[in-house]
Formats: sequence, structure tokens, C-alpha cells
Amino acid sequence: MNEADNRDRTESPTQKRIDDARKRGQVPRSRDLGAAAVTLAGGLGLYSLGGLLGGRLLSMMRSGLELSASQSLGADSMQQALGTSALAGAQAAAPLLGLLLAAAVLAPLAIGGWNFSATALVPQWDRLDPFNGLKRVFSLRGVLELLKSLARFGVVALVAVLVLRHQFRVFSSLSMEPTHAAIGHALRLAGSALIFFGGALAFIAAIDVPLALWQHYRSLRMTRQEIREELRDTEGSPELRGRIRRVQQEMASRRMMAAVPTADVVVTNPTHYAVALRYDEARMRAPIVVAKGADLVAQRIRELAAEHKVPLVEAPPLARALHKTCELGDEIPARLYAVVAQVLTYVYQLRTARRTGAEPPTPPVIDAPETPEL
Repeated sequence: MNEADNRDRTESPTQKRIDDARKRGQVPRSRDLGAAAVTLAGGLGLYSLGGLLGGRLLSMMRSGLELSASQSLGADSMQQALGTSALAGAQAAAPLLGLLLAAAVLAPLAIGGWNFSATALVPQWDRLDPFNGLKRVFSLRGVLELLKSLARFGVVALVAVLVLRHQFRVFSSLSMEPTHAAIGHALRLAGSALIFFGGALAFIAAIDVPLALWQHYRSLRMTRQEIREELRDTEGSPELRGRIRRVQQEMASRRMMAAVPTADVVVTNPTHYAVALRYDEARMRAPIVVAKGADLVAQRIRELAAEHKVPLVEAPPLARALHKTCELGDEIPARLYAVVAQVLTYVYQLRTARRTGAEPPTPPVIDAPETPEL
């Protein structure tokens, strides 16, 4: 990636790009974090288990040196002794090895987590190109790796000198202690030294982890064109999305218009708004809105209502309130119950008059509903 590409990549990576990189095995990693975790685990294990481990190792050495002449010359006895020693050694080292294994496995969870990628196992022949190798060595990442290595060496060397200087007399006096005590003491001293080394590596890791995260996400940065192309690939082009929205709106409009003939009444503004209501006393708790619209849509609702002989009731305040507060399929709000009841009473009276041939009732005067929205 050249400098011009880096200048163009100004946008943060999308989640899809991060997921795709993870599938390819590209996750943030910090070798210093793993080294610090393993070193600290080893140091704590040796410091706490040094006496027990030293005692078992001493017992193994004594049992190995106590073989009789006949045992040392017999193939079967030597094989048995070797197996016994190997098992004892494995049992003695098992706690420490388990601690190291846990540290090595759990450390990557801190930043990148576990990740298995079959793509990362495929050989990348361009890495064998000497020219590409030289470019990686003299790149910004290569310089940073060199500086980290020098800093790592300097910090660990300084800690090593300080630890050896501080514990030199203790190390020198080990030869004067009994064998059992000296072995355990030596292991504990080694454990304490590893703890200091691990602390130094942890200090380096505290700097390296944010740097590794920054480098990882910097390498995944995108250009605006790449973001547009990804959006087009995942969600389709803007033209296609617009066409889908138009089709969806048309389908919703057709479904709404198909429900107008089933309405009991259409409340109008009279020209700007139209809201169609349906009420089934046996199945509904309150009237519901089956269609609504403004201007041209309201005109079409009124035309359909007239074609199918659905009563039209002119009540501008009620029409505005219903259009503003209700969506399709919603029940009317409780504060409009009384006003809508007047409209439905008139509609039922009008139906009865039409059926019996009586004089049509006088349309009611609908008062403005008392609602904060109006």
C-alpha cells in the first residue's frame, strides 16, 4: 500500500470489512502480550511450586542413581525405570506446564480473540519475493518492529542486570545449602527473576497493544469509493433501492385502497384529508383506521367510497385529528371515542333509512375533539 493510497483511505473500516479480514486471518496481535503472559505465568509457577518441583526432581535423581548392578544391566529393568522416571517427571512438571499452556492460550483473547482461518493456511508465494521482503523491512511497520525489538532488548537487559545484581549473593550462597533446600530455593529465585522479566514485558505490552490495534485498523481503512461500492454490493444500487421503495409504496397503497370498500365511514376535511374507519362490535374493541391520505390520496379514497356507497361525513377537526394521531390498522385514541360515536350513530341511522326508505337523518354537527395536538 503506497503513500497515495494511505492518503485516500480516510474512512474507518466497516464491520463487513473487519469481518472479511478476520476470515482471512487478519486480527490484531501483540507478541509482547503473549510473551509477558507466558513469562509471568512461568515465574509465578516456579516461585509458588519451586519447593514441590525441586523435591520431586531430587527424588527422581536419587531413584535413578540407586539402581543396582543387576538392574542397570537388564534391558527390561532399565525400560521400566525409564518409564517410571518419565511418568514422575511429567507429573512433576504438569502443574507448571498447565499454567504456561493456559497463559499462552488465553493471552490472545485480550485483543484479537481466537480465530481459525483456512485462508491463512494457503501459501502466499509473494512473501518469498526478496524485493517484497526488502520493502516490508524498510517500511514504516518494519521500522516500528525494529524500534520495538530494540526497546524490548534494552528493557529486559536492564531488568536482568538489576535482578542479577540484587540476587548475586543469594545465588552464590546456594552451594552452601542442603541439596533439597538448594534446588527449591534456586527454582524460586528463577521464578522471581522471571516475574521481574514478565513485568518488564508487560510494560512493553501496555505500549504495544494499543499500537497493534492502531496498525490493524489503519491497515483496514477504506476510501469513500470503497464504502460506496460495498454499500452497493450489500444493499444494491441507489436506483434499485429507490425502485424497491416505490414498488413497496405502491403495493401498500393498493392494499389500503382495497380496504376502503370495507369501511363503515370516511371522515373528510372535506378536500385535504380523508380517513376511512371500520368497526365490528363483535370483534373490535374500538374502530380502526383502514385507510387515510391527504390531497390526491384523499381524493382517491373519496372516489372509491362513493363508488361503493360508503358514507362520507364532513368533519374537518376530526379528520385532521385521525390523520395525525393514527396509523393504518390502529384503533382510534380513547379521547376521540365520543366524537367517532356520533359519526357512527349517524351512519347506522343512514343505513336504516336507506333500507326502509325513510327520510335520511340530518348529518350531525361534529364538535372539534379536545386534543392537545389541535
